[in-house]
Amino acid sequence: MQVYRDAQRYDAVYAAARQTLAAGRERLPQGRALLLPTLNLSANAQAARLDSESRNTALTPSFTREPRTLGYTVTFAQPIYRPQNYLQYKQSELQVMQAEATFSQAGQDLIVRTAQAYFDVLAALDTLEVVRSQKTATGEQLAAAKRNFEVGTATITDTHEAQSRFDLISAQEIAALNDLQSKHQALQLITGKAYKELKGLRPEVKLAPPNPENMESWVELSEKQGYPVVIADAGAEIAALEARRASSGHLPTLDAVATYGQTGQSASSTSATSPAGADVTTATIGLQFAMPLYQGGSISSREREAAALSLKSKDDLENARRTAAVSTRQNYLLVINGISAIAALEQAMISSQSSLDSNKLGYEVGVRINIDVLNAQQQLYSTRRDLAVARYNTIVNQLKLKSLAASLREEDLEEVNRVLGP
Repeated sequence: MQVYRDAQRYDAVYAAARQTLAAGRERLPQGRALLLPTLNLSANAQAARLDSESRNTALTPSFTREPRTLGYTVTFAQPIYRPQNYLQYKQSELQVMQAEATFSQAGQDLIVRTAQAYFDVLAALDTLEVVRSQKTATGEQLAAAKRNFEVGTATITDTHEAQSRFDLISAQEIAALNDLQSKHQALQLITGKAYKELKGLRPEVKLAPPNPENMESWVELSEKQGYPVVIADAGAEIAALEARRASSGHLPTLDAVATYGQTGQSASSTSATSPAGADVTTATIGLQFAMPLYQGGSISSREREAAALSLKSKDDLENARRTAAVSTRQNYLLVINGISAIAALEQAMISSQSSLDSNKLGYEVGVRINIDVLNAQQQLYSTRRDLAVARYNTIVNQLKLKSLAASLREEDLEEVNRVLGP
């Protein structure tokens, strides 16, 4: 849980999803604004100079004017009938729903990614420990083979076999150490921290099967409420509204419009006998009707485009449902088969330990050779590693299964946390 809390604060993918949600929620006020009135203020100031030189001053005197105009206008408009705006508002509600579902999916992905990275480190650590244990045991067997050769109770072949196996395991140790460092880096990418020690699974942990223990119940949930399906469903509804919005481009619009303005003008007449200025106040109120008649065919083209995209979105929704069903069935089987594999590997551990003990005893009394003991050791350590990896994979697949059904919660991670120990 500490690692998960660190990931919530640091992970860049989750942080980006949070900002995407904040941006997506702004679609609703933007869509609502299309139905609400607008109020605009415009102002202007103008200065000019007029020089008039008369050709006959007896008839028309020469004069110079420097008129100035100052004015402002306040315009109020209230949409009365704009079907496109209403449909866009309905789209904005669905877009917010889509953004919230996307963020919820990102939250579930964070849980799965954190658990995967966490258990990848534990698996790499287990592999390294298994290799080192095997190296120690092989080293002991190599030393025994050398002693037996020196006293004449074993051939040089036993020594060569043990030395070959020891050298191979030494190379595997280097690879395991590199893999462990790589997995630590992957976890640090999510959390921004390097952990000296991670708690592992308790040896006695028993994993329960999915609840409900019915594949089709999980498939039904994922097809109905899985976030990818919810996102695709909202996208299909948005596309259907967009097709209706494109069709409404042929319809008229009606707005209520009111204006109020004042204009002050200094002496602006070109006549020398009319030097006075004027202050004019204008107020209007009325209806503004607009009817698109012909736009070069663009409205009809957009209508056909939107209709095609609406059909595409329905296909995308169907694909999302099918993908959810397939992924759910796969993960359910991975969980069920993983639990069965764990039980089999636990039994194999007992058998491998018995086999190793028997081979060691047989080697001591001379009925087994060195390679038999080495093979039994390798089998035991490989089974131990496979058992640990099977447990980790099964836990992660359980989380993925719940994520596909949109039922993964922090409580599920806390339940996993309770089976960890030093």
